[in-house]
Order: sequence, then C-alpha cells, then structure tokens
Amino acid sequence: MSERTEIASLGEFGLIDHLTRNNETRNASTLVSVGDDAAVIDHFGRQTVLTTDLLVEGIHFDLSYTPLKHLGYKSVVVNLSDIYAMNAQPTQILISIAFSNRFSVEALDEFYAGVYTACQAYGVDLVGGDTSSSQKGFIISVTAIGEVAPDQYVKRSTAKVNDLICVSGELGGAFLGLTLLEREKKIFAETGAQPDLEGQSYIVGRLLKPEARKDVIEFFSEAEILPTSMMDISDGLSSDILHICKQSEVGCVLYEDKLPFNEEARQFAYKLQLDPTACALSGGEDYELLFTVSQSDYEKIKNNPNISIIGYISEASEGTILVTRAGNKHALVAQGWNHMHAK
Repeated sequence: MSERTEIASLGEFGLIDHLTRNNETRNASTLVSVGDDAAVIDHFGRQTVLTTDLLVEGIHFDLSYTPLKHLGYKSVVVNLSDIYAMNAQPTQILISIAFSNRFSVEALDEFYAGVYTACQAYGVDLVGGDTSSSQKGFIISVTAIGEVAPDQYVKRSTAKVNDLICVSGELGGAFLGLTLLEREKKIFAETGAQPDLEGQSYIVGRLLKPEARKDVIEFFSEAEILPTSMMDISDGLSSDILHICKQSEVGCVLYEDKLPFNEEARQFAYKLQLDPTACALSGGEDYELLFTVSQSDYEKIKNNPNISIIGYISEASEGTILVTRAGNKHALVAQGWNHMHAK
C-alpha cells in the first residue's frame, strides 16, 4: 500500500509550500513568483494576453480513466492553447484547485507533476494560485498570461471574404479516444472486465495528453504570416468555424475531402461504425488551431505538412456550407460538444 499523507496534516500554507517547493522561474518577465501576496510581471512594452478555464470533475474529466499527472498536464495545455490562438506566447500561469477529502497529498503531487512537466515543455512559469477543500470531487481553475508584440494579436472577428480556411494537425482523434474510454468504463462497471484499449494509443493520447500548437505560432513568426482570424478547436470544427463566421459576419465553404484525419483513427472510427467526417466536425478537445489567412499567403503555407487548407471564407449571404466528397452541399451545423448540455 503506498503511503498516504492527509492534506489536513500540512495546513493550507504548508500544502502550497509543499506543492511549489521545486517551482522554477524561466521568463525574464516574471519578477515576483509564488510565495508573496501577488505575482509581479513586466512585459517590457509588449501587450498582455489573459485567459482562464474552469475544469470540474464529472463535467470536464473523469478520474476513473484520467491519470492525475495527465490531468495536470492537460489543465495547463488547454489554457496555453488559448494564448497561442491569439498569436501570442504564453509566459505565466496561475492554478487554483479545490478537492474533497478523498484526495491525499500524494495525489496532488501527481497532479502537480503534470503541471510542472507542461510548464517545462512550454517554457511558462507557475506564479500563483489557491487551494481549497470542496465538498465533492476535484475542481481546477487555470489562468494563463501571455505576451504579444503590439498589434500582432489575432481575433475571431476579423476573417475576410476569400480568405483561406486552415487547420493545424488532425481532427477527431480526441473524440474517438473519449468514445473508447467511455465504452471500456461501461464494460468495467457492468462486468468487472479490465479495459481493452485495442492498442489505440494515438486516440487515447489525443484525449489524455493533448499538445498546444506552439510550433504553428513559431512558423507564423518565421514565415511572416499574420492570420486574419484564429481560434483553437475545443468544441469541434463545425462549432468553432461558426464562431468565426458569426463574429466576422461572413460565410464559409468547407470541403469534406480536405479535412485532416489520422489514418489509424479513421480505421477505428469505421470499426465503431462512426463517420470519420462527423468525428472531425463535431468532436471536441483536439486543441488544433483553426485560422484564416489572406490568399496572398497561400505560397507560404501550402507546403507546411502540419497545416491543411480546408476551405474559404464566403459572403455571409451564402451561408456556412460543407461540400461532401460527392459534391453535395450541406449547411454546417454546430454539433460540437457543449458541457452545459453534457450528461
């Protein structure tokens, strides 16, 4: 039996000291970090970007199949993804957690091991946060802070007619990973049979250990590309392109045969009798970047293997359209994941 340290034995300040005992500072902009009343950061004339996320056990994650270290990593990454989606570089994060008495100090150490792994991987500093007890479950609040050169940030509301619609990476994998893990959880609950993940490490990894697309933002900088609009794909491609269209007051045309889908994931979708296109359009939590660029940037992006051009921006009056492989046109509908309607 592994050792279990009760959180009450440390007290709140003792717990914070324990969880931040090996905290490192990586950014010159971090002047005062954890351990004071507030952090102090100075972005030296660059513009500051802020985002925050709330993750609630039973709504956003299920600890029956989510290792705490993975959860810590993912909690950071999903916030960094929002900073990158503004064409900015993340520099600091704050994390607050609330937990019931079923969690031990060792469990929180596991969670923070994932947090620190993400901080190291993305070069950000953990500069503060708070801890509290909760009556039930685990609640995580993460705030990310980033910086961007003046007027280089990119919003959702600035797409222009005839812009190319692009997406990084591959879509639909996280949804398939969730489908597989939920299936195995149900089988385990009914029969006690150990989970069989069928060697599907790609889709399980897409759900449990997503990555934010730092590389794409660095490519924009090197290639001198400023997207005309951008957001990250957290709710599903169809929902998220509709956000851009609504806020930019434009329409869009997407091509089914241009949607990037992992071949291993495609075969598994067929096995589950799911349509890969539906997974790509409606599956959430891919944390890829969805962005538009001027047609004049086509030559710069066409050979980047991490970027797919999936359609173009049209006049608002033409609606939001998906052109199928057979050439049929369908109205795009937002069937993305909505936690307000989740089970």
